Amino acid sequence: MENAITTEYDYSKEKRGVFFLIDSKSFYASVENVERGFNPLKGDLVVMSEQANTNGGLVLAASPTAKKDLGISNVMRQRDLPDVHGLFIAHPRMNNYIAENLKINNIYRQYTDDINLLPYSIDESILDVTHSWRLFGKTPEEVAFKIQKQVRAETGVYLTVGIGDTPVLAKIALDIEAKHTKNLTGIWHYEDVPTKLWPITKLDDVWSIGSRTAHKLEVMGIHSMYDLAHQDPYQFRAKMGLVGEQLFALSWGIDRTDMAEVVVPKSKSYSNSQVLPRDYKRKEEIEIVVREMADQVATRIRSHKKQTCLVSLFIGYSFAESERQGSHGFRKQQRIDPTNDTRKLMAIMVALFEKHWHGEVIRNIGIDYGGLIEDTGVQLDLFEQPEKSIKSNKIDQVVDEIRKRFGTTALMRAMSKEKSGTAINRASLVGGHNGGNSYE
Repeated sequence: MENAITTEYDYSKEKRGVFFLIDSKSFYASVENVERGFNPLKGDLVVMSEQANTNGGLVLAASPTAKKDLGISNVMRQRDLPDVHGLFIAHPRMNNYIAENLKINNIYRQYTDDINLLPYSIDESILDVTHSWRLFGKTPEEVAFKIQKQVRAETGVYLTVGIGDTPVLAKIALDIEAKHTKNLTGIWHYEDVPTKLWPITKLDDVWSIGSRTAHKLEVMGIHSMYDLAHQDPYQFRAKMGLVGEQLFALSWGIDRTDMAEVVVPKSKSYSNSQVLPRDYKRKEEIEIVVREMADQVATRIRSHKKQTCLVSLFIGYSFAESERQGSHGFRKQQRIDPTNDTRKLMAIMVALFEKHWHGEVIRNIGIDYGGLIEDTGVQLDLFEQPEKSIKSNKIDQVVDEIRKRFGTTALMRAMSKEKSGTAINRASLVGGHNGGNSYE
């Protein structure tokens, strides 16, 4: 594409703000490097998940040099790591990462107010500095450099900053440009769309376009962001639905998101999922984990004073089983009478499992309670003595209160002491990983 290309969209009708999309570079690995006195950009280090009785876990994060010089990528297995001297392997310490994330976001709060700060993930945040950047520098770039220097001085972590007229332009500026520049910044205006965004032909490099969507676009004859931007928007929406409208807006850098708007979800659910510590083959051991998870999610919906009318079970096969079955597993839903009774929900989820499981080796389990309604009291069952339902409800209340006061593991079901139980070990994890504060 040549610079002579002009846009066909009237951006004068769009709001033009100043948004920072800030990423803490190789965050987990950076925190571990800093604590060991290494330069986060130069120390060869990976953060490796701890998984007992497996192939040694997965790489959760790798330092830039470990990626560039050693070819290490996230989710690489430990067995595939290069055997080189000087490569540090750190175990995840999620509490530390959360504490550092909070510290970094508190620095961001010095440059904008809470309503214009949106933590996007554990290592990314969006800042709307449209009305505040002039207080801190002559240009948005200067303010971005100031934030980078302050965070580097106070935490040792390097930041990558995408600057854009809209949140989506800031995000694309971060991913496409800032992460590959020496000063770790990139700035994209509406006027840059033809020369910076449209030439992109690897469509899944662009935020929100996954590999499946990219393939679908390729089949439709859309081989670049330029092609996408020059579709007939009405015909494109007819083909792709709402996603087509969103992709068309993306190709022009349009994003009318109001960060201050409070979004109330139309439908909410509570769920829990886990990767098992090993392959599970026996029906009895799988059912123990299903019961544990049914109990955990039941506790959550009771804490929000909800009952569920729709339950969902996901069973994910092991890698070898997936190869044999030609499927990754199955997900099944079932509508039920409203309840948050642990005993009933455990029985329902086990029955759902038994109905659809045919002896496959599994490695993942997920449980979801949706169709939520307000908890207005115990709904009696025509086929059960009322006293039994009321007694079960009281037991749940007592268990919830003890766990709330003394911790999840203060009162556990006997089944969790079985070898296949995972609830006790998982109670000490944060985000599915070790939350420890010290390193070896």
